[in-house]
Amino acid sequence: MKKALVISGGGSKGAFAGGVAQYLMEKKKKQYDLFLGTSTGSLMVSHLALGMLDELKELYTNVNQKTIFSNNPFKIKKIAGEKVITINHLNTFWNFINGRKTFGESKNLRALIKRKITKEMYLQIKATNKEVVVTVSNLTANKIEYKAISACSYEDFCDWIWGSCNYVPFMSLLEKNHCQYADGGFGSLIPIREAILRGATEIDAIILETEVTQINRMPATNPFSLLFDVFDFMLVHVEKHNITIGKLAASHKGIQLNLYYTPTILTTNSLVFDKKLMKKWWKSGYNYAKTKEEQKMSEFRPDLIPKEEIEDGIDILKSKN
Repeated sequence: MKKALVISGGGSKGAFAGGVAQYLMEKKKKQYDLFLGTSTGSLMVSHLALGMLDELKELYTNVNQKTIFSNNPFKIKKIAGEKVITINHLNTFWNFINGRKTFGESKNLRALIKRKITKEMYLQIKATNKEVVVTVSNLTANKIEYKAISACSYEDFCDWIWGSCNYVPFMSLLEKNHCQYADGGFGSLIPIREAILRGATEIDAIILETEVTQINRMPATNPFSLLFDVFDFMLVHVEKHNITIGKLAASHKGIQLNLYYTPTILTTNSLVFDKKLMKKWWKSGYNYAKTKEEQKMSEFRPDLIPKEEIEDGIDILKSKN
C-alpha cells in the first residue's frame, strides 16, 4: 500500500489545507508515503513529510503581503468593509522601467522558503523513504514538470518550490536551465493522476475550491481585475479536468480516492495574505475534515448511528414484513 497526500494550488487558501492535513495526520494518524503539491501545496509538502505541523501552522498564519512580495503590484483598499484590490501603478511602472517581465516581484517569498525549508529538513526527508514532489509549468517547453526532492539539490528544490508558487505575471518568473517556469497550477492544479502514476494506491486530495461553482463575478473594472477573472476562469476548468482525469484513473485501477473541498468560498483573491483570515481558515479546515470523517464513519459503522435511528429502521422493516 502506498498512500499519497495531494494538495492543490490556492495561494493564501493553503491555510485551509493545513487544517485538513493536521486533522488527517494527527487525529486520524494517517501516514503517507508520497506528498505531492502544486503552488501553495508545494510550499507545504516538506513540512508535512516531516510531520512538522506546528511549524507549518506558524508559517501559514503569520504571512502578509510583505512576506511574499518584494515589489507588490497591488493596493488593497477597504470598501464597505470588504477588501478590494487595485493596481499599484507606481510599483508596476517601476518593474517595467527596470526591464522586468512581470508586474510584481516575489523575491521575499524565495527568501522565506530558504528560511522555513532548511537544508536540515531537506536532508531529513532524503534520509527517509518518503517521496516529496512539486509541480511547475515549463513555459518554454510548454509542458508540466514534476520535481522530486530525491532528484534535486537543496538549492534546486527551493527554486522549484518558488517557481511552483509564482503566479505570473503578478509574481516573479523563474528562469532556470535556459527555460522560464511559472505556477504549476497553470497546467496541473491538483495532480491526482501524477500520484497514481507514481504508484499511489490510496490518495487524499485537498482541493482549495468548492465542489460546485458558487460565484458569479462582478464585471472587471481595470486590467488587473480582468486578468484575475481570466486566470480564475482558466484555473477552474484546469482543476475540473484534473479531477475528472484523476477520478477515471483511480476508478480504472481500483484506487481509493478521497476528495476534500472547501465547503464555502474562502476568498475571491488568493494573493491577499491576511493573517487573521488565514488563522480562521486553518481552524475551518481542521473542523471540516473532522466533520467529513465522522460522517464517513457513521455511514459504515452501525455503532456510531444514533440509537433512535436504528430503532426507527427496525420498525420500518417489521412493518414491511
